[in-house]
Amino acid sequence: MNTSAQGNRFTVKPRSEFEKSLDKGFIWLTRIFALAIAAILLWMAIEVGIESVPAIQEFGLFRFLSESNWNPVTNLYGVLPQVYGTLVSAFIGLLIAVPIGVGTAILLSENWLPLSIRTIMVFLVELLAAIPSVVYGIWGIFVLIPPLTAFGRWLNSSFGWLPIFSTVPTGPGMFPAGIILGIMTLPIITAISRDALISVPSSLRQAAVGLGATRWETIFKVILPTAFSGIVSAVMLALGRAMGETMAVTMLIGNSNRISPSLFAPANTISSLLANQFAEASGLQISALMYAALILFVLTLIVNVLAEFIVLRVKRL
Repeated sequence: MNTSAQGNRFTVKPRSEFEKSLDKGFIWLTRIFALAIAAILLWMAIEVGIESVPAIQEFGLFRFLSESNWNPVTNLYGVLPQVYGTLVSAFIGLLIAVPIGVGTAILLSENWLPLSIRTIMVFLVELLAAIPSVVYGIWGIFVLIPPLTAFGRWLNSSFGWLPIFSTVPTGPGMFPAGIILGIMTLPIITAISRDALISVPSSLRQAAVGLGATRWETIFKVILPTAFSGIVSAVMLALGRAMGETMAVTMLIGNSNRISPSLFAPANTISSLLANQFAEASGLQISALMYAALILFVLTLIVNVLAEFIVLRVKRL
């Protein structure tokens, strides 16, 4: 909008047709991009669904989700261990990443540290997201697993009567995979939670302090509740990332199609199953793998829908 000053008076010049055309073109361009994203997502779902039709007809939904056998020789397939491993490993990762990520976000959004140090820490946290997953996997094999194995053997000898410690750790397993997922999802939770905390209006903080609240009371009773929807979005986005992670988890989880309550036992995930078997699959096995991918797609969709529901519910309160 163009304005020209004449003394204390301002005259507003009408916008040209060219500027209006630019605005309309930009609006239509963003609409096209948004529709293209939705179309690509729908296209992927349709293609995976079509390829999985033979397996759907052969096994159905309940049988495919309840069977633990995955045998290409006899063409018997079930993804119960993979679904279990996907959910449990992602839950372990979030159990580690959420408190550390939100705590780090609080540290980086407050003025406890000098600005120069906070800037470096923000850069280092975001740098974690740029590390390839295969590097995380190699680091986990050579650096993470040896001390975890020693620690796990101590837990097994001391608390082996508990189901979660009932297996003697031998290397790869559910616990190392969960820890690596926690490290990989940490930058997502930290960065988005920090943005949510910084976006809280300073007037709310000033009002709380003016009413006599301490700094910690302001953080826990004002800042965090106000930024709760953004933090939930960060956690749900990290959950979807953890459920779909492939290479690092494949290298650390052990790839065993068995269900065990022990954290130290080898396990498997849907993503690992796809990575390990798709290259050599043929016939009904390809369709079964596509069916497993479709289930992972639906699980991720449910997570995102649940996140939107929680965010909208919190905003209404």
